[in-house]
Amino acid sequence: MEDKRNIKKYIFDFKGAVALVAGMIAGVTLVSILNVASMFFFNVNFQYADFYLLLSNAALFLGAIFFFDFFICRPSTGRKLNFNFSTTNLMTYVLIFPMMLGMMFIAEFITAQIPTTGPFFGKYYEYFSKLMEQMTSNPATLIVLAVFMAPIFEEIVFRGIIMKGLLNKGVRPAFAIVISSVVFGIVHGNPWQFVGAVFLGCVLGLVYYKTKSLLLPILLHAFNNLCSSILIFYTKSESFADAAKISEWIILGLGIVLFTTFYILFTRKYRVHYKDI
Repeated sequence: MEDKRNIKKYIFDFKGAVALVAGMIAGVTLVSILNVASMFFFNVNFQYADFYLLLSNAALFLGAIFFFDFFICRPSTGRKLNFNFSTTNLMTYVLIFPMMLGMMFIAEFITAQIPTTGPFFGKYYEYFSKLMEQMTSNPATLIVLAVFMAPIFEEIVFRGIIMKGLLNKGVRPAFAIVISSVVFGIVHGNPWQFVGAVFLGCVLGLVYYKTKSLLLPILLHAFNNLCSSILIFYTKSESFADAAKISEWIILGLGIVLFTTFYILFTRKYRVHYKDI
């Protein structure tokens, strides 16, 4: 039987970051070349088709995962990337979903304080709003992209590769969670999603660190994105306060109570039990 103590572990450093970025560029470039070839030979431009958005997103992350696996993980460990998707007992799920909901309420309140008008924020927010309208014009495409593809691909990259690689490097868990979360927020490319993404990343990182499984962060990520998608469909915004027609301060209070209560239960009073490792 193989001694796990002697298994080499990959780390995440500058070379790993370069590999991820290069893989993303390569993946998107490949899809773009295919579209150019389609325009040249068949006079058909798929750039604005819904499936092209899905294909580009998949190529972006698959390229990153492949490059990190091929150029970083295998040369340093002699093994391919391997991710843990094990399940835990029911009580773990009972604790983490209310904790996640509390985080979403808190993040909504803080995001609402970021200006949407003015010489800088006004134009930026108008551009961001138009971009979101284009992405959400087809509900089916939004659900596939936000609820299924994004949670899987993003958790593999940001928790399974970046955060785990930082932990393997010896970075303290709290720092590894924050670093991966800030990077996660930055790649969203706008201040209104940055706040929510950082908060989301911290909760997902905490759950990943406690459970050592990517399955739970993926499910929580999908839950977060599903709630946002439903709010967009029915209220044209991502605001729980607007949907419930209550004060954003009430949302903040509920968020603090939910998050604090279930954070304490999850981290201090409860021990995770695995069903399958």
